[in-house]
Amino acid sequence: MDDRKLRILTAVIDEYILTGEPVGSKTIMDRVKASSATIRNEMAELEKQGYLEQPHTSAGRVPTYMGYRLYVDSLIKENPLSQEEIEYIGSMLPDEYESEADLVNKASLALAELTKCATVVANATPKFSVISKVEVIPTGKRMYVILMITSSGSIKNKVCRLRFDLTNEQLAFFAKYMQENLEGVEVESLSESMLQNLEEALGAYMVALSPLVNEIMKMSREISSHEISVNGEFNLLTCDDFDKTEIMTFLDHKKELSEFLGSSFGDLKVMFSNEANGFVISNSSLITSSFSKGGRKAGTLGVLGPMRIDYAKYISYLEYFTGRITQMLSENDDDEEYFKEKI
Repeated sequence: MDDRKLRILTAVIDEYILTGEPVGSKTIMDRVKASSATIRNEMAELEKQGYLEQPHTSAGRVPTYMGYRLYVDSLIKENPLSQEEIEYIGSMLPDEYESEADLVNKASLALAELTKCATVVANATPKFSVISKVEVIPTGKRMYVILMITSSGSIKNKVCRLRFDLTNEQLAFFAKYMQENLEGVEVESLSESMLQNLEEALGAYMVALSPLVNEIMKMSREISSHEISVNGEFNLLTCDDFDKTEIMTFLDHKKELSEFLGSSFGDLKVMFSNEANGFVISNSSLITSSFSKGGRKAGTLGVLGPMRIDYAKYISYLEYFTGRITQMLSENDDDEEYFKEKI
């Protein structure tokens, strides 16, 4: 692959991403600075090598999976966000959120709206993580913060408003009860029936303390959740590049996407459907990037769309979103340190 072939391949892919139409030699003459005949010959060579294909005899060329892979790995140019884009994206992200999961979900929805693709989220939950501490901290009239810390370093807190204030005796009982029944228990082993039994065993304290147990159940679900969440599914259904039957099959089995995200915790990654055995959406691409909390990987955010997307722009979008999520989770960490000091 000499430099001219690489420039022609880049120009063809850039143009095809922009228009969605097969690209002819005359279209890219100005970009490549070569005659139409020379470009046609080079495009024919690129087709023989498997980087381009010709949908019809009289049509121009379109990139193949191999062409996209070389483009993403070696040819793509950085496309940094403008200040205007940064401000616009910033306005899409929430100033307030109920939990970390709520923040990531809202960011995922915003990214789906921005890219007109689907977005996927996977949480990074270490296996065999156990509950290290559960604490209830009074913060105001009938307001309590529940703090849960796990052995893996996960920290969750929720604000719970009760119908009446708890007495010191009730708080002391609950602290001891949680220590005896939850500390040292694997997060993944918590179930509805287990916490229901704990709730019923509260006895005379059940009415006052059961709302706290319900919130603890919600927090444990957030920590242990391995489910993949998908937003912007409608964008897939309205995309002309996809077979609608394949999209419906994917939406019915989207949990299987976790298999393809298993190795994506790390640097930014681009994967194509051709590289994933069993992935039901043909002609698709998945761009993923991880976000962190406290120096540890907290999850992965991805953009799922057709192969014909603006990779340079979408990669910039995704990296900005995951960077902001990491920053906001780190800011949240500062708040949680306050609660940890109370224990």
